Amino acid sequence: MSKAHPYWFDTSRPTQQNSVLPFMMERNARHCPSRMFCKFADGTNWTYAEALTLTKQTAAYLSSVGIKRHDLVLAWLPNGPAMLRVWFALNYIGAVFVPLNLDYRGRILEHVIRETQSRTMIAHQDLIERLDTIDTSTLELVLAVGGTDRQIGDKILVRGTQLTSDTVINEPADVNVWDLQMVIFTSGTTGPSKGVLCPYLQMVTVGKGSYGYLEGDDCILIDLPIFHVGGVSPVMAVITNYASMALYDGFKTSEFWSRIKQSNATTTSGLIGSMAAFLAKAPKVPDEHVHSLRRLTCVLNEQALQVAKRYDISLCSGFNMSELSVPLVTEIDCQIPGSCGKPRSGCECRVVDEHDYECAIGEIGELIVRTDQPWETSLGYLNRPQATADAWRNGWFHTGDLVREDADGNFFFIDRLKDAVRRRGENVSSLEVENEVLGYEAVAEAAVVGIPSDLGDEDILVVVVAKQAQSIEPQKLIEYLIPLMPHYMVPRFVRTMDALPKTPTNKSMKYALRDEGITEDTWDAEAAGIFLKKTRLSP
Repeated sequence: MSKAHPYWFDTSRPTQQNSVLPFMMERNARHCPSRMFCKFADGTNWTYAEALTLTKQTAAYLSSVGIKRHDLVLAWLPNGPAMLRVWFALNYIGAVFVPLNLDYRGRILEHVIRETQSRTMIAHQDLIERLDTIDTSTLELVLAVGGTDRQIGDKILVRGTQLTSDTVINEPADVNVWDLQMVIFTSGTTGPSKGVLCPYLQMVTVGKGSYGYLEGDDCILIDLPIFHVGGVSPVMAVITNYASMALYDGFKTSEFWSRIKQSNATTTSGLIGSMAAFLAKAPKVPDEHVHSLRRLTCVLNEQALQVAKRYDISLCSGFNMSELSVPLVTEIDCQIPGSCGKPRSGCECRVVDEHDYECAIGEIGELIVRTDQPWETSLGYLNRPQATADAWRNGWFHTGDLVREDADGNFFFIDRLKDAVRRRGENVSSLEVENEVLGYEAVAEAAVVGIPSDLGDEDILVVVVAKQAQSIEPQKLIEYLIPLMPHYMVPRFVRTMDALPKTPTNKSMKYALRDEGITEDTWDAEAAGIFLKKTRLSP
């Protein structure tokens, strides 16, 4: 791969100055102190020098409340100034940033708190009440941003905070490329959500792989949440390339172009899930070709190609997951529909069968990956040694995703080995949804599958079997589930059967349910007027 390729990687040994966030912030503040770093939705702007000053002040405050190097600290905040200050300050003192999905609640929230064994959480004031009804036995201190002091039970102190301090910490902790920077929780596609241990070099490499075209004069509009790698990676790309960003809390079709105009953005954090479909179907407006956007990173599906043609934007794509650092990338303006690209420099990718033997060209198998550079992939799963060993067998990381490779070396995503549903840009564990459905008194059995959606991705269908002498009213089942899980996990469709189709070993034949799809007796929550939306908070 030549240096002319937009995703050529420098494979020389990385340093703190070019690969460790606190030292990169120091570097940028020295080299371009007055350059715009971040524009926020509320009109606040940070230069690189201002961002570093706020990081040092917040680091001093977090140290004053007892947070130390290596501590895993939960950050439950929307995209905004507070989220960036917490992230950067935690890393500045050598602590580990653990961002949480704003829609976590109930047993899922309880699970991630228990997994981390964290003593400290920094949360938006409007989320604190969700802690009242779950087991939070490891937590000792909750810093409520914008909130007031209170107590949760006998043990947990809630302290209202503005994250401010009259002092600063002037030197970052001596962390290096192999040290743990953050823990990002998966969506639980093969069981309960796992915490992915991400070192500093991995996160820098993810940014380079996803946005290899970024330059110092670029501004990237970021509307993907920072609790996802899709929100973290563009921030890292901006810092790596001395660029700027405009940070928003969530994608909104109606505001997309006004945000582009306001920020003068040249690219975005990507079109995932149904975002491209929403833009492709948006009503046409005069002079819609007049804008600052130059290119986008996205899945090269039909809707994305329509968006590119309609608005005269260059596209590129790739493949990534929380455990990796973008092993596959396409060139800009790739004209191969569905392509995830080819292996980037310094990365090997293979398509293998269930015994890890290479598949023939064109044959479908599992994608496995390894990198030449150490520390460019995750360190494993938090407190899950067996899951780590299973994923890293035979010296390769096993993605659990089915792909094929063509004769020209292009890779194409086919399906998931994991039993998951992809909905509105979120990976949803069928197991976690089924566990909650089985908590409904009248349900004896449940199977969750994904059904293709006309907006892209999938909608969730739950097929249930009632207990003997009982019946299930779909609307009451959905109303029962709504307060128990994030909005994107609540099924849209409910179908009741006398018995689930089973294999000879008594396992649910979900493929049969997927093939049947929406039947005449399937109940539709949206047809019944039930529409669920994601959590929206003011930063």
